[in-house]
Amino acid sequence: MRNNVQVCGPEDGPVLVFAHGFGTDQSMWGKILHWFTDHYRVVLLDHVGSGGSDPSAYDSAAYSTLGAYVDDLVEVCDELDLQDVTLIGHSVGSMMAVSAAARDAGRRFGRLVLLTASPSYLDHPEDGYVGGFTRQDLDDVFESLDANYVVWAESMAPVYMNTPHAPELDHEIQGSFGRISPRVARDFARVAFLSDVRNLLGQVTVPVLVLQSTDDVVTPDHVGTYLHNELPNSTLVRLAATGHFPQSSAPEETSAAILDFLKPA
Repeated sequence: MRNNVQVCGPEDGPVLVFAHGFGTDQSMWGKILHWFTDHYRVVLLDHVGSGGSDPSAYDSAAYSTLGAYVDDLVEVCDELDLQDVTLIGHSVGSMMAVSAAARDAGRRFGRLVLLTASPSYLDHPEDGYVGGFTRQDLDDVFESLDANYVVWAESMAPVYMNTPHAPELDHEIQGSFGRISPRVARDFARVAFLSDVRNLLGQVTVPVLVLQSTDDVVTPDHVGTYLHNELPNSTLVRLAATGHFPQSSAPEETSAAILDFLKPA
């Protein structure tokens, strides 16, 4: 109940667990699910504070770090006794996937799919890493979120979606942003944009698919290359889809890339 866990597909099928990103919930996977549910056991969840999760479970202090969300994700897998899991994360959900896999050491999580992922959105000039956002950039984001989340969501949805040929998708992501409370959004944005899992990448030895979309203002193209270079066993696929939400804007292309990765060797 805490994470509004939903399970579909054949009980004996290979397991896929989907972890959504900031400002969304499990419904963000809705357009791609029908490509998987005939053959895979699909597990969906809402991070606490998002979607249909238990509102009483949310506490700003408790969920001030990425680790709290990773704990929930691992606990869901433990509770369902899931084995040989392919963990599919979007955006900050990918950070959670990397953290969970590094902690797991290959026992439960057999593969990862990282969709429009970044190990750190913040630039780290001390070691030459460019995540795409300076600290001033992020302070400006947080100030806008704190001042008026609704206005921020309306203005940023089309920027993040980046599909000017399909303005209806802007409304879709605006609706998703609108389902999260401003308090949770302010907290979760700081977790997402300030987390750094670069030190964990070398510990993830399972096969990883890095899906990098085109013209993603949140995750620049070179970040996908960085992930591919730092993960010991990764495959990088660049999608023709634009923007930060290819599972919504290009569900067929996104699903095809994942299914190709999931094929037995």
